[in-house]
Amino acid sequence: MNSFSKYVIGFTGVIVVLIYGQSILVPFIFALLLWFTIRVFSSISKKIPFYGQFVPDNLQKIISAILVFSILYFFSKIILSSFNSIIDSHHDYDENLSNLIVLINEKFQIDLESYIKNQSSKISLTGFAEMLFDAISNIISSTLMIIIYTIFIFIEEKYFNEKLNQFLSESGSNYKGLNNTINKIEKSVTKYLGIKTLSSLLTGTFSFIVFYYCDLNFAIFWAFLIFLLNFIPTIGSLLATLFPVAFSLLQFGEFTTASIILFIVSAIQIVIGNFIEPRWMGNSMNISPLISILSLMFWGLVWGTTGMIISVPFTVVVIIILSEIESTRPLAILLSEKGDISEKGHS
Repeated sequence: MNSFSKYVIGFTGVIVVLIYGQSILVPFIFALLLWFTIRVFSSISKKIPFYGQFVPDNLQKIISAILVFSILYFFSKIILSSFNSIIDSHHDYDENLSNLIVLINEKFQIDLESYIKNQSSKISLTGFAEMLFDAISNIISSTLMIIIYTIFIFIEEKYFNEKLNQFLSESGSNYKGLNNTINKIEKSVTKYLGIKTLSSLLTGTFSFIVFYYCDLNFAIFWAFLIFLLNFIPTIGSLLATLFPVAFSLLQFGEFTTASIILFIVSAIQIVIGNFIEPRWMGNSMNISPLISILSLMFWGLVWGTTGMIISVPFTVVVIIILSEIESTRPLAILLSEKGDISEKGHS
């Protein structure tokens, strides 16, 4: 069996595992991301005077975990409350929707109302309700799994380095080289998540100000949606802008306010996404733009929205691992941004 056949079989096996193991792997990955986040909070807290010196490390991690979970719970309550309010108030916009349809019919000489009526008759409300219920059930079950995984990761963390060192010593492998690779992965992923969170927070905050002054209903919900969707490369910022613009059409029944929101929020996305964020990132991601798009499509097909969110850090991890193996280093060079896979390329 030649090398190409081995790669094809191995790649096929990985795809099968990713698809059929999604219910286990996705919560575990989010648990790892949560573990990363709590570790970052703990590292930051160590720099606080007196707190970092006198509070034990384990207690610092517990406090950081409580803080992270409290933030997530707070925003989850806001999002669920806003989502329920939007569903309950959809009849309030019926008149504006009718006016908007008439305006579009007159402007573009099309019968939009008949098309909407024909399409709405094909929609099963029962099926939609069942789909929504299943989605909520999956979120709740995944949340419990994520919390359980995170707890066990912290329990395992204490002895991980020691067990890894003993295992590699027995197998004759290089512990120092593997440890450097793990540190490189942790550094790149942590930097990406930190910068992406900060840039998304800036985008969401400035967008909220725009929504507030435009008197858009549920401004916090749309701002948080922009914050969340910004983690999806390329198409996330586009979707994040279109949702509040579409809602503004329903709320106001005219194009002026929607145009203002579209123009200003798009400008915010362009400035932060194309100028500020790349300057902060530097060469830390070291991933080709084409590979970034292909990775987005691949992980989107395999794991949907979840895959899109984790596509970039996952691809970076793959590039780092490939660059550390002699036989796969040429592939890492092709996947990288400028062909530089040295330590400097990930700094």
